[in-house]
Amino acid sequence: MTEHNESRTAPASPALSVDAPLFSRAAWARILPFAAYIFFIVLGDLLERAGFARAELRWLYPVQVGIVAVLLAVFWRRYHELHVPLPKPAQLFTAVAVGVLVLVLWINLDAPWMTVGSSPGYDPTSDGAMNWPLVVIRILGAALVVPVMEELFWRSFVMRWADAADFEALEPARVGIKGFLISSVLFGFEHNLWLAGIVAGVAYALVYMRHRNLWSAVLAHAVTNGMLGAWVVATGSWQFW
Repeated sequence: MTEHNESRTAPASPALSVDAPLFSRAAWARILPFAAYIFFIVLGDLLERAGFARAELRWLYPVQVGIVAVLLAVFWRRYHELHVPLPKPAQLFTAVAVGVLVLVLWINLDAPWMTVGSSPGYDPTSDGAMNWPLVVIRILGAALVVPVMEELFWRSFVMRWADAADFEALEPARVGIKGFLISSVLFGFEHNLWLAGIVAGVAYALVYMRHRNLWSAVLAHAVTNGMLGAWVVATGSWQFW
C-alpha cells in the first residue's frame, strides 16, 4: 500500500535547477553557425537602409558563408549526428527525390499571399555581365554550407529540443508533433516564401525522422538549393535567391 502511494505522488521527472543554463554546449554548437548566418542578413539590411546599394553588398555573402563554414569546422567534433554512415542507396534516392520535389514546389508557391515582405534577391550581374565567381560562391554556399548549418539547427536541434532539453538523446523517429510543427513553421517564416518554406521544413523533417539519419535531410536540402541556384542563373529569376 505504501509503495502504491509513493508511485502516485512521485514526480514524473526531476525538477530543473534554477541554475541550469537554457542551452547546453551541444545546443550552442548548433546555434552559433545559424546565428552568424542571420547576423549577416540583418547587417546587409541595415547597410542597405543606411544608403549602400544592394550591388555593393554582394561581397557580404562570401564572408557570410565563409564564417559559417569556419564555425561548422570548429564545432564539427560535436556534431555526433553527422558522424554516422551515409544513408543506404534507397534512402539516398528518396532524399534526392524529396529535394527535387521541394524545388518544384518552391518556385511555384510564390503567390502574393504565400509571401511575407519582399525579396530583391541576389543579382550577380554587373552591367548585364554575369559575375561568375559570385555565382559559383553563391551556389556552393547554398548547396554545401547552408544545408549542413540549417539542418543541424532546425531539424537536429530545434525540432528535438522542443520536446527534450537533452535533445541529443531523443531519437528523430520519436519527435512529437510539437517539435515537428514548431521547427517547420519557424523554418518557413525564416524565408520570404513562407509557405514554400513550411513545406520544405515538413519534407526535410519527415526524411530525417523516417531515415533517422541527418545526412538524408542535408542531402535533400542540398539538392533543392543546388538545383534552385542553377535554375535561378538559367532564368535570371534573382528574386528566388
